[in-house]
Amino acid sequence: MDLSDIRREYLQGGLRRENLLADPIDQFEAWFKDSVKAKVNTDPTAMCMATVGPDGRPSQRIVLLKHFDQRGFVFYTNLGSRKAREIEHNPNVCLHFGWVPLERQVIIYGRARQLSVTETTAYFLSRPRESRIAAWTSHQSQKISGRKMLEQAFAQMKARFAEGDIPLPSFWGGYRVEATEIEFWQGGGNRLHDRFMYSKDETGQWQIDRLQP
Repeated sequence: MDLSDIRREYLQGGLRRENLLADPIDQFEAWFKDSVKAKVNTDPTAMCMATVGPDGRPSQRIVLLKHFDQRGFVFYTNLGSRKAREIEHNPNVCLHFGWVPLERQVIIYGRARQLSVTETTAYFLSRPRESRIAAWTSHQSQKISGRKMLEQAFAQMKARFAEGDIPLPSFWGGYRVEATEIEFWQGGGNRLHDRFMYSKDETGQWQIDRLQP
């Protein structure tokens, strides 16, 4: 299959230094609101997260952003999952938001730190009941012989927690990615895309540099 002729121009608009906000979290919030308003996909919080294993091989998966502020970007997962194990080995991670219809990307480089039990519990108890049961059911990233076994385990957990509240599993938690660099990418005509990188200097202040496409 020849893919060489599948192409298009990026002409929705450029990005100039004077249009950027001084703080990348504020800039991210502005672009995030644009993506929600434009309905670029059904999961506006979906982000690709890359981690690196002890063998040096990278791995990626889509996770959902659950909160962001000046402290960082938050997601939750099973603490026995592949991503959690790799974060334990190497906390340096990369997050990617690809808002293709808007011809935009945001790439976040940072370190993942586990949230406190208090923060995690508050979020866990806000989840739908079935989602909390599913968290107890799945031994994420572990092999299983078939879906039937997973469904049986879910039914058993549902019976176990038929009455009362569902507590936070000890093997489930959250992470906050503390950003050190954030890149904003806007498509441009003739492949002359606009790229700006926010980087923290030694004093903790954000510096902005234009990168070549």
